[in-house]
Amino acid sequence: MKTSVAKPLGFWMCVALVVGNMIGSGVFMLPASLAPYGWNAVIGWVVTIAGGLCLAFVFARLAKAFPKAGGPYAFTQEAFGRTAGFMVAWSYWISLWVGNAAIATGTVSYLSVFFPQIATVPGLHGAITVAMVWGLTALNCYGARSAGRLQVVTTILKLMPLLAVMVLAFVVLAKTGGSTVTPLRMADLSAVGITSAATLTLWALLGLESATVPADKVHDPERTIPRATLVGTAFTGVIYLVVCSAVVLLTPPDVLTGSNAPFADFVGLYGGGDLRLVLAGFAAISAFGALNGWVLLQGELPYAMAKGGVFPAFLAKTSKRGAPVRAHILSSSLLTVLVLINYTKSMAELFTFIALLATAASLFTYLFCALAALRLQMRGRMDASVALTVVAIVAALYACWTLYGAGSQATLWGAALLLVGLPIHLLMKRVAVAAAPE
Repeated sequence: MKTSVAKPLGFWMCVALVVGNMIGSGVFMLPASLAPYGWNAVIGWVVTIAGGLCLAFVFARLAKAFPKAGGPYAFTQEAFGRTAGFMVAWSYWISLWVGNAAIATGTVSYLSVFFPQIATVPGLHGAITVAMVWGLTALNCYGARSAGRLQVVTTILKLMPLLAVMVLAFVVLAKTGGSTVTPLRMADLSAVGITSAATLTLWALLGLESATVPADKVHDPERTIPRATLVGTAFTGVIYLVVCSAVVLLTPPDVLTGSNAPFADFVGLYGGGDLRLVLAGFAAISAFGALNGWVLLQGELPYAMAKGGVFPAFLAKTSKRGAPVRAHILSSSLLTVLVLINYTKSMAELFTFIALLATAASLFTYLFCALAALRLQMRGRMDASVALTVVAIVAALYACWTLYGAGSQATLWGAALLLVGLPIHLLMKRVAVAAAPE
């Protein structure tokens, strides 16, 4: 019987994967977390976008030189060997399913606008979150092409509310002459405030490397992945800077702080209750689409690691449609446990904590990939250029700075999760040695 093989992902699907994974619950939930920072948040966005573009350039050049499945895992292994590759992949994989808990929480937060019981009945938002995760897991188990089609549709839909908020912000500014904008007072700006805000905003740019992970399912990966990575990151950064800054600066902090749907509250404040409901619906679709893309990655990465021999071999098995079903089930199971053990937190509290934890875990990955680009140039394994060297150094320094900004709790948790992978790696090495023919 002829088996069905997953068709390759093209340029626009890869762009949708990058944009769709970045524009999820992050931009729609972040104003609540950024409200106390005021203008510090705007400057934080500028720094984050600049750092994100540096990282995107590094990933684009690495993907062009090494278009292999696994993305960050493959790049680090090429530069520093299997142990470093495993540790980075382990950290990145953790950031995927941990981050998905925050994205799913953001999706359910916006659904609470329509169903207030979600926010008031203990444990209900946890149960709905878990059900949604497993529904998308089932879709991704059906095949990457199906998930890719859904990603294109939801990416188009999620841009509509962002453009609507942008237009509303300009209308408000035109009517009020800027009197509703939070005043810029130099005394309120601080290095600590900018650093903290930049760390939170980086959460919304996580995913810029998304197109590098399923490289073996991408058409013409040497050209498609670098282009999709740079285009998707630049486009998303501009949207974020304008839209999220407008919400933070035009909405009173007491309205945003602790809000389960800050964008909807902004629209409700200036545009009326009916528009608030429309915005909340599109925001839920946006976060749902992002979760779909991230579920795809959280299954593809352990599958690539298993194919490389650094994860248990049973995770390298695929279905008749080429989907890594076992890897998907493992990742979603861990995600489910994380959501359930934290269900007593409010949705805003849960989002902020998990976002910082996922960001810290991702930053270890970004740091090592920037260092990998430098090392691979030095060893003559990829084309050397002054531009790549300078950008990679800036990207590495940016990752270190943002790790500092994440705070000791999130950074220590990220480091601890990273170190947990070391005994697993050593165990896998012993298993490989024992299985090798004498």
